[in-house]
Amino acid sequence: MRFRLRRALAALALVVPAVQILTAQAAHAAPPNISLANVKAHLTQLQSIATANGGNRAHGRPGYLASVNYAKGLLDAAGYTTTVQSFTYNGATGYNLIADWPGGDPNDVLMTGSHLDSVTAGPGINDNGSGSAGVLETALEVSRQALAPTKHLRFGWWGAEELGLRGSTAYVSSLTATERAKIKGYLNFDMIGSPNPGYFLYDGDNSDGVGSGPGPSGSAQIEATLAAYFTSIGVATRGTDFDGRSDYGPFIAQGIPAGGTFTGAEGVKTAAQATLWGGTSGQAFDACYHRACDTSANINDTALDRNADAIAYTVWTLGTAAVPTTVWSDSFETSTGWTTDPAGTDTATTGQWERGDPAATTSSGTKQVGTTPSGVNDLVTGRLAGTDAGTHDVDGGVTSVQSPPITLPATGTLTLAYSWYLAHGSNSSTADSFRVKIVGATTTTVQQQLGAAANRNGAFAPATVNLTPYAGQTIRILIEATDASTGSLLEAGVDDVTITRQ
Repeated sequence: MRFRLRRALAALALVVPAVQILTAQAAHAAPPNISLANVKAHLTQLQSIATANGGNRAHGRPGYLASVNYAKGLLDAAGYTTTVQSFTYNGATGYNLIADWPGGDPNDVLMTGSHLDSVTAGPGINDNGSGSAGVLETALEVSRQALAPTKHLRFGWWGAEELGLRGSTAYVSSLTATERAKIKGYLNFDMIGSPNPGYFLYDGDNSDGVGSGPGPSGSAQIEATLAAYFTSIGVATRGTDFDGRSDYGPFIAQGIPAGGTFTGAEGVKTAAQATLWGGTSGQAFDACYHRACDTSANINDTALDRNADAIAYTVWTLGTAAVPTTVWSDSFETSTGWTTDPAGTDTATTGQWERGDPAATTSSGTKQVGTTPSGVNDLVTGRLAGTDAGTHDVDGGVTSVQSPPITLPATGTLTLAYSWYLAHGSNSSTADSFRVKIVGATTTTVQQQLGAAANRNGAFAPATVNLTPYAGQTIRILIEATDASTGSLLEAGVDDVTITRQ
């Protein structure tokens, strides 16, 4: 894990909103209990590799490539298709190891990864031999059980994470937009055996406020799945921010939902955390972080065992979930009956919602996005560009648009998914907003993004909402954009609205 102070190690307790993100579904195959002995055997091998190669497994050093070759040999023998991707950083060649398990939907990829490099100061057995070994043993267990997942399973071990996420960035950047879109979730495991451990989950549900965090909203499904595992074994968890410190960073930057676990680095365990999890307050979670003493002795077996099992639980649960069927969808390429100002109460004087081919506008960055996630058209606030970015933006109040009636089935787990953005200038405020509401027997706001006195550029992001509480009802989807700040520049867009049943 890269050296930088971690924000909010004592973060808020995990809270998953009742009406927000699809929770994990039961797997077709029971998740296995990963052998702690096997995981530790991998750590022993990584320690031996470091010892034989100058005491470390760092980028550009022979110990790192030997680590890649060790994992690759096991994966090749287990029936994986492996690829070693090379990249150059700081004058040295680095390597990513990618392993694909045959089968599953090639357009629905679940990827699990960890960084395999250490710092030059030591062998890096907790940071991050622990995550690498847990991911490796999970991949090998997939082979032993001849798992037939519904999703396509892909595993990755990254190089040069300690130098700034160089390997994972190189991998994500090498993918075409089409290939990136196929990755529906990324699981990241970095330091899962800290000697004075905490049990942290990356905060995929943005529990500091609906829609306010950096993680795509689909990340909460991963977080909820991991939380369900730890709940099942009676271990409390706490959320920790997506702060760009580990290899989830390049994935969430591209709108790919991500999540994972973390047992703590140089941060100091508080008295409250020691009461919650045991261990010693006033001491670091890992006192050997980035030091020569990060050896095989620097591992808490209980934390390592629990987190390895959590990796397998999440891969099995998400990877074998039933394939959803489409109940209703609209890509806005043709008119399906959306109604503007359905209640006759809109106040916006410009920038009303319309279906069409959007023109790009810029003002201190992209404001109206001129491309769409699919096809040519989307729903957009004032699709024309005009003489400047503010000509057709939302002004004067609220503009709304509502879907035609949609009859939902009475059974199954129902999920609304869509792509969206809100863009505004630095003259915005919290009086401005983007909202999605479900109109059924009652009207509920299921997503809210408020403006702020800061520049926000337009970029489509995915969102998912659990519609199961509306099963059997006829609903409408109501979308609103509001400019209530004096003179603010505001644009919004929506595309690819889909409701599925699982």
